[in-house]
Amino acid sequence: MKYLYPAVFKKEEGGYSVIFPDLDIATSGETLEEAMDMAKDALCLMLYDLEERKQPVPAASDMRKLSCPDDAFLSLVACDTMEYRRFYSSKAVKKTLSIPAWLNTMAEKEDINFSAVLQKALKAELRL
Repeated sequence: MKYLYPAVFKKEEGGYSVIFPDLDIATSGETLEEAMDMAKDALCLMLYDLEERKQPVPAASDMRKLSCPDDAFLSLVACDTMEYRRFYSSKAVKKTLSIPAWLNTMAEKEDINFSAVLQKALKAELRL
């Protein structure tokens, strides 16, 4: 899933702090670029965890309705939990499946890689 959440960035001594008004997340970075990277990572981790635990994901606030201190600014932070999953959760898992014997015989004669075929079919089925 793709998400877009507003975050408040504030210049602090030694870097930038970041908070998300809609979520219980705070992070920081020594530079603005690092703070943005850390914000994206923290956001993805939080939303990924909510998805994995089948918890509701809070709606993002309308940025036009938010305010922040004069010494801070609002910015949207995007994250893609599917991309996050692919990067951090790519370890292989073993699955047991059943197919007709004739199909197994034909596939083995053709040296078909069952894992590759199943992955390709699942990606197509899930529109990934």
